Formats: sequence, structure tokens, C-alpha cells
Amino acid sequence: MDISISSRHTKVTPRLEEVIEEKIGGLDRFLADLDTAIVHLAEARNPRINDKESCEVHLKGGGHHLRCKVTAPDAFAAVDAAADKLERQIRKLRTRLERRRQGDGRSIRTDGGAAVAVEATTATDVGEEGDTLPRIVKTKRFHLGPLTPEEAVLKMELLGHGFFFFINKDTGRSAVVYRRDDGDVGLIDEAE
Repeated sequence: MDISISSRHTKVTPRLEEVIEEKIGGLDRFLADLDTAIVHLAEARNPRINDKESCEVHLKGGGHHLRCKVTAPDAFAAVDAAADKLERQIRKLRTRLERRRQGDGRSIRTDGGAAVAVEATTATDVGEEGDTLPRIVKTKRFHLGPLTPEEAVLKMELLGHGFFFFINKDTGRSAVVYRRDDGDVGLIDEAE
């Protein structure tokens, strides 16, 4: 697995680099398709924060994207916690993939679907009352394939996001699953 390490407000020592290579690099034994890992370490500057060190990891490969972000009192503990969290996500993904393949012989990945793009606007857009609207500072392009709501929830959890936009396989229309404040998941489906 190719591992890229970056940091902000913290120094990556050779020992820390070895631990990252060992812990994060060893995750490919659970899912062979993983080929890249991006590890970003940061230290919070606020003296009131107890868990100052954060570790954010993105794993990619085989059409899968896994992400986690954890904080801890030191960088070594943050890397350990991130590796544990990603291991749980990988095990959950493998179980889901195995169950899916046993059910109908197909994989979770789909070939059909639509591509969605969010286009950026300029900072000079003006609202009704003359106030400037917030500008879009990040644009993402991704492929939308038909998924069941359960598959969309799994992808949302694996990415660590609060919502996931998809094409509902059951209805053929746009839909969103989102994490509710009570810990459950909501589904918004496009009306006919």
C-alpha cells in the first residue's frame, strides 16, 4: 500500500512514521484491494483542548473509499485509534460484500448510473436583500449508481459523512440518507 503522510503544527518523527507504516499499512491484510492511504496529522493550538493530536486517514482502492478522523492526547495514540476504527470499518465492509455476493452473485459496485457535478459560483452572487451569498469553495465530481437505501447508509458510514446522495434503486429517483441527531438515519426520497 502506498502511504502518504502530511502534518500541520506537528512534527512527524521517524518513529511515528514507522508506526504509521506498520499500523495503517497493515490494514491491507483485511482488504487486499486497498492501494493508497493518505494520513494527515494535526495538532490543535487551543490550550483548553485535551486531545490535541488528530489523525485523519483516507483509504482508497478497489472502488472503495474509507475515511476516519480521531483525536487523542498524542500522535501515537491517535494513529492507534485511527487504525482500530478503520479495521472495524473494513471488517464491516467485507461482511457486507460477502453477504451481498452470497445473495445474488453480484458485487455492490454498479456499472450504470448518472454522473453528478457541483459547479462553483462566484463570490459576487447577491441575495434578495443585497447580502452576498456564501461562495462555494470546494467542488466534487462523483459517479452516482443505483443503490438501495441500506447500501447508501453503509457508504455514508464508511465515508464518515453526515449524509449521502444517491439514486434509489427501488424508485429510480434521487434520494438522500442522513444521520439524525438521535443517532438514527433518515431518508429523503424525490417525489414523483
